[in-house]
Amino acid sequence: MAFGFHTTAAEVVAGIDLSGRQAVLTGASSGIGLETARALGMAGADLVLGVRDVARGEAALRGIASDIKGGMRLLRLELSDLASVADFAAQVAGPVDLLIANAGVSKTPEAHLPNGLDIRFATNHLGHFRLAHLLKPQMAGGEFGRGARIVVVGSAAHKGMPVRLDDLQWTQRPHFDGAAYAESKSANILFAQEATRRWGGEGIFANAVLPGSSLTGLQRHHGEALKRKIGFIREDGSLDPMMKTAAQAAATSVWAAVAPELDERGGLVLEDCGEALPVGPDTHPWAGYDASVADPQTAQALWDHSLELVERLDAPR
Repeated sequence: MAFGFHTTAAEVVAGIDLSGRQAVLTGASSGIGLETARALGMAGADLVLGVRDVARGEAALRGIASDIKGGMRLLRLELSDLASVADFAAQVAGPVDLLIANAGVSKTPEAHLPNGLDIRFATNHLGHFRLAHLLKPQMAGGEFGRGARIVVVGSAAHKGMPVRLDDLQWTQRPHFDGAAYAESKSANILFAQEATRRWGGEGIFANAVLPGSSLTGLQRHHGEALKRKIGFIREDGSLDPMMKTAAQAAATSVWAAVAPELDERGGLVLEDCGEALPVGPDTHPWAGYDASVADPQTAQALWDHSLELVERLDAPR
C-alpha cells in the first residue's frame, strides 16, 4: 500500500509489531497525540503518555483503550515547567525505544511565563529538549537503552521563520504569538538535526514531522474568525480540502516511528509519510520544507543556548 496525504495512522501500523517496545508520547489526550497513541498501541507498544490534565486525559484515553494491545500509563506533564518535566521523566522506567515530542501550544492568553520564557518556546522546544536529555540514558544503545527514534512534531508554519538567536523569548520585538509559534517550529527542526548529529553515534536518531493542517486542540484559542482568515474553514462553513483528520495528521508521526526505511536515519523533515518536498513557487502554503530556516551553525547555537537556559533555570541535567 502506498502511503500519502490521505493515509491514516492506523493504516501505517498495519502488519507492524511493536511488542516489548516502549514509546513515550507527549500531548496524548487529544487530536494528533491521541491518534498517535492509538496507532502505536494497536501495534503492541507499551505507552507512557504525558498530559497536562490527567482527568481529561483519562476520559479521552478510555475511548481508545480497546485498541491498545500493550501497556498504557498516563502521567501528568507540563512541558513549560522544567520541574514537571523532571518529575515525569523520573517515572519512566526501562529502555525507551520511541520518544514522540507531539505536544504544543500556539495562541495562548499569556505571552510569557513568570521566568521570562515565551510560552511557545518553553513548551514546544525547551520542554521537549529537556525531556530528551533526561531520557537519553534509556534511549542510547548500551547499558540502559538499545537505540531509539525521536519524532518531533513540527509545522508548515516554520517556513520563512528562522529562529532569532538574539531574541528567542520575544523581548526585543513586539510580541506576536503566531510568529513566536512559527519560530518554535523551526526550533523543532533544528533540534532533530542537532540531536542526530550529537547522538546518532549512540543509536539515537531524530526526525521532524510536518503533520499537515487539522483542527485539533492546538487551535483552542483561535476562534472562528481566525480559522476562516487562515483558510481552514471556507465561506460556506466547510473545511478546506487540504485539511486532514486527526488520524491522517498523525500518520507521518507514526510512520517516522516505525518505518523500516528510516532505520539509523535522522535529521530529516518528513511529510505525508515520506521526505518533505522543498518549498517552491507551486508549494501550498500549508506544505513543504523550507531549508533556509535550518543550518548547522544555528542548530548548534540553539542547542548550546538551550543547555544554558536549563542550567540557569536550576533544572538539573
